[in-house]
Parts: sequence; structure tokens; C-alpha cells
Amino acid sequence: MGLNPIPGTIQPDYDRKTELTAFDETKTGVKGLVDAGITEVPRIFHLPPTPENLVNSDQTSRSKPCLPTIDLEGINEDSIKRKEAIEKMKNALESWGFFQIINHGIPVSILEDAKKCIIEFFEQDTDVKKQWYTRDLSGKTKVVYNSNFDLYSTPVTNWRDSFYCTMAPNPLQPHELPLPCRDIWPEYSKQVMKLGCCVFELISEALGLNPKHLFDIGCTEGLALLGHYYPSCPQPELTIGIPNHADNDFITILLQDDIGGLQVFYQNQWTDVPPIPGALVVNAGDLLQLITNDKLVSAEHRVLVNKNCSRVSLASFFSTGLMPTTKVFEPIKELLSKNSPAKYRGTTVKDYVDYYNGKGLDGTSALSHFKI
Repeated sequence: MGLNPIPGTIQPDYDRKTELTAFDETKTGVKGLVDAGITEVPRIFHLPPTPENLVNSDQTSRSKPCLPTIDLEGINEDSIKRKEAIEKMKNALESWGFFQIINHGIPVSILEDAKKCIIEFFEQDTDVKKQWYTRDLSGKTKVVYNSNFDLYSTPVTNWRDSFYCTMAPNPLQPHELPLPCRDIWPEYSKQVMKLGCCVFELISEALGLNPKHLFDIGCTEGLALLGHYYPSCPQPELTIGIPNHADNDFITILLQDDIGGLQVFYQNQWTDVPPIPGALVVNAGDLLQLITNDKLVSAEHRVLVNKNCSRVSLASFFSTGLMPTTKVFEPIKELLSKNSPAKYRGTTVKDYVDYYNGKGLDGTSALSHFKI
């Protein structure tokens, strides 16, 4: 495809749009490049050499803070344990915007099967996988597989392939899902929805609200699953899996494998989110920050790529996404006061996601567009 420049030379004839189109039309994503045996990262993936993008030269001499881990065991039977979990969650979401949870109730066997099906999807026969490839983000396409949802709108292409589907409020039937996911995704979705409702209860209590408040206003109405595949990369220092961004939902529950690479921006430095066997990562999204009027933080995070092996993750987004709903979300009135007026205008989830997707992952916050 003519995607590789000669290192150290200026390419006056570099036509980015043409190369993006050539890459897109293969319908094989980043994995297709790796399968073809490339030894150099194509220039469409090259990060500008700014300090922010020197991903392998972070502040190694600085001591790194440790992401909070919250144990959910016994929180429904023991009021002391519940109070401790709520306090830890409150502190984590006010500062980090992230935490890990253990003893969350989802069997390890289901977690392992969920990761396995992502690997099987991306490593299946290319012609089978191509049938799902699309750039239709309108919500009309039930399963979306592509590389970089914002391929043509952001300045740098990311080293990842993804597939996405909505599992609530209108769950896909097994036959509508890719074959590797038909058995596990419906069950995994049920388990994650149950866990998400529990997390929203704890967050509601942490905010001083009725435990069902976030449930009642619709935060658990929608659920989408997004599987990411980050192929091994011959020059990981030149590119990135996902650049710094915040999520466009209420919360995300993330299942990551044991490879690592996820980082959170905390106290002006990038901090690793180390894989813990059996644990899940939870983070606040922009919509949670909006409705809590900045009391809780939708933190920036990113994913680095690996030279020696591929990485997979499965993100569960609590959001109705692009579904055409009329429900408006705005700062919760109980959290406002004369000294703390609303900072954001109301928005539907669809309007927020449309703006977020149109902007792409360009390093800026979509929240600023909705500030009063």
C-alpha cells in the first residue's frame, strides 16, 4: 500500500487521506498490517514527537501512586463493609476517576470466556471478519467492526481494532452476534448489568442521594460492549493504542487481560493500571461528571502498545449511545446550591455522543462544549 516512509527523510508527496483510504479499504485493520509482516509502523500511525507523546519515557524516577482497589465482598450483608466501600469509591471518583474492584460476583470462568471470544473474533478468517466491517456509527448497524472509529477526523491513527454492539435496552439475539461471541456476550452482559446497578447504588450513596437515584434517572438504561484488540507492534515508541481521552458514558466497567498498557492521568503524571487477576476496572465517564456537576471526575486515560504480544480488553459502557432518546441529563438538583450552581447545560445522551464522535479522540475534552 506504500504506507512506509524512509526513516529520517521528508516525504513531500505524503497524502494522508489517500493512505487512510487505502488502509480502510483493506477492511483488515491493524491486524492485517501485522499479518502482512510489516517491520515498520506506517506513518499514518506516527505520533508527533511532543513530550506528551513520548510514551516510553515517562517519569520513571518519580514514585507512582497506586490506583485504589475496592473489595465488594459482603457489602450487602455487612453495613460496615458497605460504608467502607462507599467511602473508598467516593474518594476514588473525586480524585482518580478510576478504581479496581475485586469480589464483584462475576465468575472468573465468564471473564476468561469473554476475553477469549475477543481474541477469537479478531483472529478468525479474514473474509469472515470483513462481513462485519463498517463505518456506520448511526446506531442502525447492530455490530460495528472497524479500526479507529474516528479514522478520518483525528490527526493520528491508533494501533487498535475494535468491535462494538449494544446489549441494552434492546439486547441482540445470539444469531445477530459474531459467532465467537454468541454464547458468552449475552450472559456477560447480564452479569455486568447486575454489577453496574450495584456500583451505581454505591455512587448514589456516596453522593448523599437515595441509593436508587442514578438508576431512577436512567443511568443504567443502556449498555454497550466494546472489544479492543491491540496487535503487537514493531515500533511501539512511535504510536499508541488509544491516546489520552475520557469516556462519553456514565461509567465504564473494563475487563483487561494480563498484558498491561492502560494508564490513568493522575497528579500530572501517567500511572499504570496494573492487571489484577479476576478484577475489573471501573471509571467515571463524562456524563457522570456532568450530572454530578464536577463532583466526580471523568479522568483521562490512554493505552500503550506492546512489541512482543497483542492485548485485548472488553469495555462495558453504561450509556444509551446513539439511540434516539429525548431524555435530558443535567446537573442533579440535589447537588446544586447557591454557592455551587450548575456548570453544564442539559443534553441528551445522543447529542453528547454525536458531538464526541464527530470531534474524535483529539486530546480535548468534549465536556467543555457543554459548559454554561
